[in-house]
Amino acid sequence: MGKLDKKNLRRCVRCPQDTTIPGIEFDKDGFCNFCRLHDKMERIFPNDERGEEILSRIISKIKKKEKGKNYDCVVGISGGRDSTYLLYKTVKDWELRPLAVHFNDGFDNPIAGENMVKACKKLGVELRTITSDWKEGKDLKISFLKASVPDLNMGTDIGIAASLYGVACEEGIKNIFIGQSFRTEGIKPLSWSFLDGKYLKSVQKKFGTVELKKWCPERPGFNLGPKEIFYYTIIKRIKTFTPFYYLNYVRKDAEEVIKKELDWVYPGAHYFDDLYHSLIKYVTRKKFEFDMNLNSDAALVRSGQLSYSEAIKRAHGVYKIEDPKIIDLCIKRLGITKEDFDEYMKLSPKNFRDYKTSYPYIRKMRVPIWIFSRINLIPKVVYDKYFNCGK
Repeated sequence: MGKLDKKNLRRCVRCPQDTTIPGIEFDKDGFCNFCRLHDKMERIFPNDERGEEILSRIISKIKKKEKGKNYDCVVGISGGRDSTYLLYKTVKDWELRPLAVHFNDGFDNPIAGENMVKACKKLGVELRTITSDWKEGKDLKISFLKASVPDLNMGTDIGIAASLYGVACEEGIKNIFIGQSFRTEGIKPLSWSFLDGKYLKSVQKKFGTVELKKWCPERPGFNLGPKEIFYYTIIKRIKTFTPFYYLNYVRKDAEEVIKKELDWVYPGAHYFDDLYHSLIKYVTRKKFEFDMNLNSDAALVRSGQLSYSEAIKRAHGVYKIEDPKIIDLCIKRLGITKEDFDEYMKLSPKNFRDYKTSYPYIRKMRVPIWIFSRINLIPKVVYDKYFNCGK
């Protein structure tokens, strides 16, 4: 691990992203390819009156098709700002009947847990928590530390997506809502985060000590590869929507609403609804020498929710959730020693290309993936994630 040379970084003239981002390119005017991607997505997914009209049609269609059912959609919820506001909008503004689904991997922030319970109670929504198999979830986290890749939350990310599909399948629900927006989150470079069930299994097979349970459609656990996604999206016709793509979603305004209406409490930082992100931020900064907040800060700058100067000021800094006490708690909860963790930190950095993945297959499926992302069979961000977001 070398020392990050902040002075000699080349940076985009519009956003704070710099040459630490894998696959970043700059045009003759100094704008990066991620900014161009953002502008393209702005055109595809307008968030003005045109976007409101598109979203209104989507909501109306769902209401008509799901009339008479107990639920007309699943809403993924974590207790953080984005998912809580999405649940609020789903009930209060769109008058849908959601089933709130949360995936608990054993590292939930208690504040976020209280937020979920209060929000669901005040909105009259059923909250269904899918608790992962502790042995599997813990072993997966250790396996990815041993694999020496930045995808340290792969098990949880797969578990969240799989739990949403599993509950939707079990209840016969055809629509999943996710509180994500490229205008506030950006899109992580592929080398930083490659969501793939085959990748997870190959890492677990090489480094794990626990055999993962086999896939069951209603209780998928940590199984979500191309086969399972085909089943949920093509066979069961479950669609995934990102409503914030069509809204002028401003985090500050959303926060004021949910604090007033739902007694929501700030967990302490973005992503800190999951305590394990404290360890993730530390490892990616110290070992891989990149700032995982760069892409989200860049998105906020582009959408006018953060100043360029402020984003530059905090780039590559120590993120506030890197609390040594929380990091030690995560290590202890994994059942490993500090010495074990330090040894994992010394391993040479790798990424998903060093393991067996579905990436070659995904590349061949470029056209179908583009089509599926545009008709909501898979999240809209998927296509750009795999094909337009770094190398």
